[in-house]
Order: sequence, then C-alpha cells, then structure tokens
Amino acid sequence: MDTMGNLVQSNLVFILLILTALSALILFWLTFLHVRLKSIQKRNLQLFSGEKTENLEDVLAKQAENIKALDKDIQELYTISNQINGLSFRGFHKIGLIRFNPFKEVGGDQSFSLALLNGKNNGLTISSLFTREGARIYAKSITAGKAEKYPLTKEEEEAIKTAMKPEFKK
Repeated sequence: MDTMGNLVQSNLVFILLILTALSALILFWLTFLHVRLKSIQKRNLQLFSGEKTENLEDVLAKQAENIKALDKDIQELYTISNQINGLSFRGFHKIGLIRFNPFKEVGGDQSFSLALLNGKNNGLTISSLFTREGARIYAKSITAGKAEKYPLTKEEEEAIKTAMKPEFKK
C-alpha cells in the first residue's frame, strides 16, 4: 500500500493534469448536450404549436385524420371535375356565325348561317335565307364537323370552320 501512495505522490501533477483534462472534456460534452437539448425543445415547440397535447402519437393521429378528410375532399373534387368535363362535351359552346347576301345587288347581308357545336364538334347548322317574299330557315345536323345527310353550303362550311377555331392561343 505504501508503494501505491508513493506512486500517486510522485505522479500527482500528471494525475491532476489528466483529471483537469477529463473535467474540461466533460464540461464541453455537457455544453454540447445542453445546446442540442435546446434545439430539440425549440423544434418540439414548433411541432406542437397550437396543440394542447404533449404526446407525439396524438399529433400524428390528428394529422392522419386531417389527411383522410383532405383525401375525401380531393375525391369529391375529382368527381365534380369529371362531371363538368362530361357536361362540357354535351352543351353547345362552339359558335360560328356568317352573314351573307345570297342575291347579288338585292338587299343586304340579311341571311346567315349559324353553327352550334359541342366539345366533340357535333351539333347543327341553322341557315336563314332572307328574300322580299319572306325568310326560309334550314337546319342540318353535324357530326365531327361534317354534315350527316345533306350537303353544306359554303357559308355553312365557313360557319363550322369559325366555330371550330380555337378561341385563344397559348
């Protein structure tokens, strides 16, 4: 035992130096851990902001419920979008109107050809020929931009082309 005491006394400066280094290392480690803990607490505060819970499971369960509700809303919007898309092909929204004078040097451009087409270029043309004796009205069905049964006049063809033109360019 006496040799152990002599060994400690002879190396006391070296032992104190090692203990001081270990103390500095532990102090550095505690400072690092304190900074990390503050960072984690700050992130926790942001994560739980506005929530009255301190349980991460509760927050995640609430977020899962919110996601399910949002998914349901997205599905409803998708269904509505499909319905609107289907309706857009049924209603007339492509219109072409051409006014013309069928009889040279008599009257004005009182006659017309009107093309009413849907999204698939199906619809009809209505033509009116105006004369002094009266007006005559003709209707022809259109499928995919072409007449089904009766030949088209050049004015009706022009009205269909006008209706099928894109309204705006990108």
